Amino acid sequence: MKKYLVLLQTFLFTTVLTQVIAQEKIKSDGPLSITKHKISINGKTINYTATTGYLVLREESGKARANIFFVAYTKDGVADPATRPITYSFNGGPGSSSVWLHMGALGPRRIQMTDAGESEAPPYNVIDNEYTWLDETDLVFIDPVTTGYSRPAEGVEGKEFHGYNEDIASVGDFIRLYTTQFERWSSPKFLAGESYGTTRSAGLSGYLQDRHGLYLNGIVLISAVLNFQTILFDTGNELPFALYLPTYSAIAWYHKKLSPEYTDLKKLLSEVEQFAMGEYSIALMKGDKLTDAEKQALTEKLNRYTGLSKEYIQQTHYRIEILRFTKELLRKEGRMSGRLDGRFKGIDYDNAGEHFEFDPSYNTAIYGPYTTAINDYVRRELKYENDLPYEVLTGRVHPWNYTNVQNRYLNVAETLRQSMVKNPFLKILVCNGYYDLATPYFATDYTFNHMFLDKSLQKNIKMTFYESGHMMYIHKPSLIQFRKDVSSFYKESLTR
Repeated sequence: MKKYLVLLQTFLFTTVLTQVIAQEKIKSDGPLSITKHKISINGKTINYTATTGYLVLREESGKARANIFFVAYTKDGVADPATRPITYSFNGGPGSSSVWLHMGALGPRRIQMTDAGESEAPPYNVIDNEYTWLDETDLVFIDPVTTGYSRPAEGVEGKEFHGYNEDIASVGDFIRLYTTQFERWSSPKFLAGESYGTTRSAGLSGYLQDRHGLYLNGIVLISAVLNFQTILFDTGNELPFALYLPTYSAIAWYHKKLSPEYTDLKKLLSEVEQFAMGEYSIALMKGDKLTDAEKQALTEKLNRYTGLSKEYIQQTHYRIEILRFTKELLRKEGRMSGRLDGRFKGIDYDNAGEHFEFDPSYNTAIYGPYTTAINDYVRRELKYENDLPYEVLTGRVHPWNYTNVQNRYLNVAETLRQSMVKNPFLKILVCNGYYDLATPYFATDYTFNHMFLDKSLQKNIKMTFYESGHMMYIHKPSLIQFRKDVSSFYKESLTR
């Protein structure tokens, strides 16, 4: 289990016109950079202010606990905050900064990629993001403690923030403090989290309501994981083998490893989902009670849906673990497929190895461009200077504290259910990538189907799907559709 927790935590996302630049000390006790910009969205110009720097979390005695780095974008000329939504956004890890959503999809500037989502040659370009959410909502990007430029205050240990409960409290307290200091209590409030950031979002929905009385209008869950039992390949936990199978099929289909009769991805996945929830799940439950005939039938089906050899499938006891799949699928080509996004291929040192050397959908595609983008953009365009290393995706937060769920799996779907019952106006948008092996879409579907939410509230949840991976927005067609889906979600969430 430890191996997969570490993997989840490691992974488990305008031409700007500067009119006014000011370094000043205000309520947050930190030097903030305030810059003015504008962007054109669908032919309309939006003038906005970027506020960059630290918000200091303090004990009631006044002692500093943490310096939390944020970048906020607020539309200029809004007289009444009640008419302007605000969205608090973050990625996951644990150990990830907010760079992926900030510079990939939501913010007014984004890193330029190919339309397929591949990296261009360094040093890379930052361009206007015509798909920014700024026409819908103000945006606050939060880097949890020890990610980005965020750090514990002097004399405070990082472990006070590196855990499920600890993280929920610090991020939740930041949101409460920002909402208070920048006078946004009357604004409609949203969260947008990716990967472990969806785990955080579900936890925050409860913490913000129960601790601070801060009720949300909506949550956007991007590449969600709420029930960790659905993704951890522990011996004796059969659930992930069935829930990952449709994603294996999608990736095998993309790389043309399945029968040419499968010309339509969605029809294929519908067939595989039925098999996974029916015949395959029953077979997994039977274990050694399977007859020879059942084993043969199972071998044929898994070969048909994964493209893996029959011999290999039998050797795995019909249980295909994620990192074995990424290595085995393209082994004959001398390649391995990606984990965050199975569309990507990489070249390994040892083609006979069991697991890949690195994730090509991370190390080859996004790590370099996004790191360059945030470091250059913050200093040159937002005029914020900080010589600390910007921790894009760090292991410094580990070990992550899960003492709240010792000897069981973390499942925050129940927290989300309770939040929706207490706040029946809360709307949820769940965004899934078909080629995402970090948080597979069918596992998310399973989780929401097991919330046992009252029928009167089920209409508050909407699911969308994209032919991309974990960061579905790096794929331009998916980014365009993602933006349309989000726009509809905000309009529906604000309709009374």
